[in-house]
Amino acid sequence: MNKISIIIPVLNESKTIITLLEYLTIHLNPKFISELIVVDGGSNDDSPKIISDFFNKISNGNNIYQLIESSKGRAKQMNLGATFATGDILYFLHADSFPPQQFDQLIVNKINKGHKAGCFRMKFDSNHFWLQLAGWFTKFPWRICRGGDQSLFITKLLFDEIGGYDENYKIYEDNILINELYKRNQFVVINKVITTSSRLYKKNGVWKLQFHFWTIYLKKWFGASAEELYIYYKKHITSS
Repeated sequence: MNKISIIIPVLNESKTIITLLEYLTIHLNPKFISELIVVDGGSNDDSPKIISDFFNKISNGNNIYQLIESSKGRAKQMNLGATFATGDILYFLHADSFPPQQFDQLIVNKINKGHKAGCFRMKFDSNHFWLQLAGWFTKFPWRICRGGDQSLFITKLLFDEIGGYDENYKIYEDNILINELYKRNQFVVINKVITTSSRLYKKNGVWKLQFHFWTIYLKKWFGASAEELYIYYKKHITSS
């Protein structure tokens, strides 16, 4: 049977990560899960200790829970997590996104039907009409409606074939990999909702952040380099 390795990159998530880990612990089915791997990118808060203490408390000798230390950079963190994964399916999940109940069975079912990669529909934890509309559009299969907040599942075989995440990208790494999957017609959207945090919109302002995200998308469309995208992001977007 196909089994899933959940991979979660974190950086300074001490205030929120336990909420996600508790949620996953309740909802994951060991029948479908090979391991849950959290990859810390050099947090300077208490994230590593909090995660380690939580894993020690719930493991009961079960080694499916792993905390790995990595250099900073979400692409690097996720690639490193993939090297430790023993599952046939990799499931990359952001630290502030909560997948639907029975997410693991839903993913395995799609893989068993021949789909090699995909994501869930998404909604933000916000009543702002624009964010509600943005979430509604994720039900469509169009490439422009995709993003890392929807999470990503992919067979380990295909992930390795593509070469994993492009570590040149400090931002936009999810989109680069998703682009490769769309080129290969290897993507499906599961019609169940993953709920993701709107905290970045709250920090930056909904319209301001949306403008900058569109600008980054257009810059990449017109050939901007990974470094140019990162410089723009650091200049205009507050992430912490």
